[in-house]
Amino acid sequence: MKTLFLRYFFYSLLLLSAGYWAGCRPGLNDAVLIPELQRGELATEGAKLLFSQTRKACEGVYQVSEGAAVFGDEVAAKWSYLAKGPGDTTYYMSLFCEPQAAFFVLEGRQLGDSLVFEGFWRRLVNSETGTARFVVLKASGASVLLAPGCCTSIKKGDVIFKGIYGDGTAKRTQSFVLTYNRPLNAKPFQILAHRGGGRTSDLLPASENSVEIIRLAERLGATGVEIDIRQTKDGVPIIYHDNQLNLRLTQKTGLIGAVENYTYDQLSTFVRLRNGEKIPMLTQVLEAVLNETALETVWLDSKDVRDMDLVRNIQQTYQQRAAQLGRRLTIYIGLPADERVAQFEQLPDHLQLQSICELDTSITRRINAKVWAPRWTLGEQIPSTLAMQQQGRKVFVWTLDVPEFIQQFVDNDTFDGILSNYAPIVAYYHYVQQ
Repeated sequence: MKTLFLRYFFYSLLLLSAGYWAGCRPGLNDAVLIPELQRGELATEGAKLLFSQTRKACEGVYQVSEGAAVFGDEVAAKWSYLAKGPGDTTYYMSLFCEPQAAFFVLEGRQLGDSLVFEGFWRRLVNSETGTARFVVLKASGASVLLAPGCCTSIKKGDVIFKGIYGDGTAKRTQSFVLTYNRPLNAKPFQILAHRGGGRTSDLLPASENSVEIIRLAERLGATGVEIDIRQTKDGVPIIYHDNQLNLRLTQKTGLIGAVENYTYDQLSTFVRLRNGEKIPMLTQVLEAVLNETALETVWLDSKDVRDMDLVRNIQQTYQQRAAQLGRRLTIYIGLPADERVAQFEQLPDHLQLQSICELDTSITRRINAKVWAPRWTLGEQIPSTLAMQQQGRKVFVWTLDVPEFIQQFVDNDTFDGILSNYAPIVAYYHYVQQ
């Protein structure tokens, strides 16, 4: 345990001295302007939406033959969607690359006998971004991807994505070529995005713990999200991380002090998050998860909950609605401290509820938490992890952001999930694992 912590400490110093975390990052008040989608041929008359079997066949681990010096030797391609309303669903293909949390978000169309993809790329550890375009020609695999039953017939080398990308809004002149190598790692694993999808300080186009960041989380690689629950003066469960209103999370306002000092109407009227969103109610976030995404896990981190019974009732309502819709979704009540455990144990049905315990294994067993979630800096704790799993529990570790250790914990092949601010890195290491 001590060795792991010291390695983390010295690794962090090394990154800081190299400018990895600080020197190359823009300030919080700067903006990372994601280039507008260069729709180009996607908007051409005759361009068709891709069938589900073609989207599925595109997924996999690709070898990088041109562009590896910038984005690494392999990328993982994974589709997600955002359902904006009945009959209005947009599908996105994300490419996850390990170097500096790089990822691409693309939309795709069939154009004649070829496939065309347009979108943007970004690195989460700094402000680098730009646009990208890929084409899969008929002779380079489009005929395979468009064939009936293609999902089960893709082999190494069958598909080649020929791409170009540019920096910022500059013309796309740099080559990025991907060749299909193998399927994604199919082992069940939860990639849990911290604070709903990512931190405000990472300059994403949506603020942490907002409805908008929930809608973005899957494109960043997440299969689940962690969100922070507090209650307003009038008892409304809201999603907000810090205990105080502050300029780290919100735009300048006349309100100061703890969020718990204000009613929901006051917060909704006068406070805006950094990117202009309102502080959401818990129910608003769960509505977005349930109806607009395919997210599988929600971790309700009980930062300041006065009415655990109310939170339980909301959890159960949305869990039941998910079951009625045939949605694979588990909503856990997160218990980060003894005080929250004591509140939780007052619920008459607490032993049957889906919960996550961040405390020791004895408390996890006592309250029958379905997930044990130790801090990652305590080490891998393999004996305790295996013991929890033998009792039918899952084990998630938090909050793990350092690529070296993300790879170590994924390659260990023991844990059931990782909570991270850098979901693209976790996604990369999970999906390329063999």
